[in-house]
Parts: sequence; C-alpha cells; structure tokens
Amino acid sequence: MTLADFLGRIAADGALETDFAAICDTGGRLQGSDSAERGFALMEQRLGVLGAVRKQPVPYAGWRCHEARLTDVATGRDLGCAPLLGAASTPAEGLLLDTLDCGRGAPGDFSGAEGRAVLVRHEYPFAHDTIHRRVKLAAAQQAGAAAFLIVQPEPGVGPVSGSSGRAGGQGIPAMGISAEAGALLAEGRRVRMTLRGEDHPATAPTLVLSLPGRGEGHVVLSAHLDGHPLGESAIDNATGLAAALCLARAAASDVADCERGLMVCIFGAEEWALAGSKAWLDAMPHDQRTRMAVNINLDSIAGSPNLTALTSGFARLGPFLVDAADKAGRGLRTHLPLMRNSDHANFADHGIPAARLIAGFNEPDSALRLLLTGADRREAVPIAQLREATMTAAALLWEAMTAPPDVMMRMRGAV
Repeated sequence: MTLADFLGRIAADGALETDFAAICDTGGRLQGSDSAERGFALMEQRLGVLGAVRKQPVPYAGWRCHEARLTDVATGRDLGCAPLLGAASTPAEGLLLDTLDCGRGAPGDFSGAEGRAVLVRHEYPFAHDTIHRRVKLAAAQQAGAAAFLIVQPEPGVGPVSGSSGRAGGQGIPAMGISAEAGALLAEGRRVRMTLRGEDHPATAPTLVLSLPGRGEGHVVLSAHLDGHPLGESAIDNATGLAAALCLARAAASDVADCERGLMVCIFGAEEWALAGSKAWLDAMPHDQRTRMAVNINLDSIAGSPNLTALTSGFARLGPFLVDAADKAGRGLRTHLPLMRNSDHANFADHGIPAARLIAGFNEPDSALRLLLTGADRREAVPIAQLREATMTAAALLWEAMTAPPDVMMRMRGAV
C-alpha cells in the first residue's frame, strides 16, 4: 500500500459521517454517565470489527452533582449555571455571597477577593497566550475567594462547563455561567450559591486495539470519548473519535507490512484534568512505553479548516509532521511548547514524542469557541471539513507508521 492508496481509502470511507452522527447520538458523554457508557459501547463495537479490543479500566476521582443553583438575591431569579466537574460543595443551605468582577482572572487580578464570589472570563482555550481555567481557579482560591464563577463571553449559548481539577482535594465551589448572568453579576450583586456534589472512587474505560507491524514498535493514535452534558460534545471530541475509526479501518488490512504497528487508544476521564490517560500510562511497564514511537492525538479536529499540530516541546516532531502533510499536498501549522490541554501531554511527560492535532488554534472566531457549551453540537461541524481533517491525519499517521527507525529515534533525542 502507498500513501496514495491510504488516502484513497479515507476519501472513499462512507462510514465517517455515519460514525460521527452515531457518536453524537450518544449524548454529551460526561464520564460516569449512561451517555458515556453508550459511547464506549459504540466505540468498542466499531473497533471490534477490526480486531480484539482490550478494555482496561483506570481509576480517577469520581464526582456526581446532585444540585447546582445560583440565585440573584435582589430579584430571586435563578441564573444559568453549570458546576465545574469535581468542584467543592457549599453547605447544604448554600452560601450567601457578594460578587466581585476580577476581569480576565490572571494571577494578580484578585485584590479584594477574600470571602467573595469572584467572576472571571472564560478564554478561547486554544491560543498561545490562553490562561487556563484551573490556573484562574487556583489563583482565586489562594486569594481567599469563597466561590468562583467563570463567565462564557458569547451571549445566547448558555453557561460554560469545564473541570475544576480538584480531584477530591481542597477547593472552593465553582461554576460556569452564561454571558447574560455574567453581565448582571459584574455590577456587584448578592447571590445565593448552592452546589451539592459527591466525591467517590471511580474507574473510566480505556479501549485499546493493537494492530502489529513488521517491527516491535507502534504508533499510538488516541482520542478521548468523554465530554460534557450541555451539548453533544461534537467538536470535542466526536470529531477525533470518528476520524480514529476511519483511520483504523484504512490501516487494518496493510499495517502488518508497515515498519511499525498501530495502537488505537480511546481514553475516558480526559475532561477530568487528563486523569484517564495519565493513570493508564503511569501503570504501564517502562518497556511497553519505550515501544511507543509517537503519539498522534486527535482532539477537536474540525470547527475550522486550519489544523495545527501541538508538538509538546519535541523539536524534530513538528518538521516531521509538516513534511508528512506536505507529501500529501496538505497544509499544517505547528506549535512547539507543551500545552497541557489533551491526552498528548501525558505521553510527552513519559518522553514519548506526542502531538495533538487540533483545528482553530489561535482562531478565536472559529467554531471551537463553542466548546464546553450547549452549542457544541453536530451542526457546528461541516462533514467536508471533518473529512479533510481526517485526510491530513492520515498523512501524518502513514508517515509515522512507515518512516525508518533512525528517523523516529531521533525525535526522542536517542540518536
């Protein structure tokens, strides 16, 4: 099989659109929900057609929310809100707090925050200068804030979700709110905040399909399944899941003739501060990790026609991937510094060259601005755009499976 043959299979695969719709049909896929169970069952069935799928559960700090309410005291009006995953609870009767607008929420923006419910702005997550939500939350907590409210900036799409990263430890109550609620509370209001959550030990599935190549090494193609309950988690990450299925189908019959094999990994608990892939990799014997030549992580690969590979600080990986895309007549941007915004970061922590393929990097007007909201639905993903992204991913995967061993070793810095 040649690169042209491989790309031809992707172009002709009519199941890409069907798979994408079926994954969206399972719902938002919040880890621990029936929706996530349906999603994992679907992926296991689809991958199982290609070979034996290992289902490997990993632990994470589970949490379920029983009540989340934010009320403007003066009017008695309940405001649209979404608890951040794993956030600390309020007392049963709630907290009566004054709000304080802390603007962007950068460290240093929290003067006067002690004892108040602070408001900060949600930022477009995929830009070189983004301050992550959990950085803002940690700064608010350190400043003595009693609660944390992160404001979705775009009207009409409801509250924003996301992880608190608390993982059962110390924390403060934290919620995402809508632009409309943020505009009201920025005036300085008194609110009653009620958040009743329950911490519990939990496990998340990891689905692994291994297709051997000629040698011992393999390329890890990964995508996360879990999402948020506000929409369909379509961009994030039904796009990556559907592409992973398409790529696995295209490779399955000929990977045995490639320099290295293919390991497809479908992770859970990614939205819980990357807990699923971290636990899976940490528990793996060192010699198994050394056989991982590279990780290509597909996460939110449509929503813009422009793709970027986040190459996790591996200096040789970006040029390798750009050259691979160029051989297929496709454009690709790269961003070198490690960004801890998906499962590739955990591979990089173990010295495995790792890249996240993502659409819309540094494009705050792209559809990726809708992630973590109820607007992350299939309507935001043009199927032609998803197919084009999958074709680019195919070019990267083909090069990674067929490149000479010395090329792959140099990316690790071993030669």
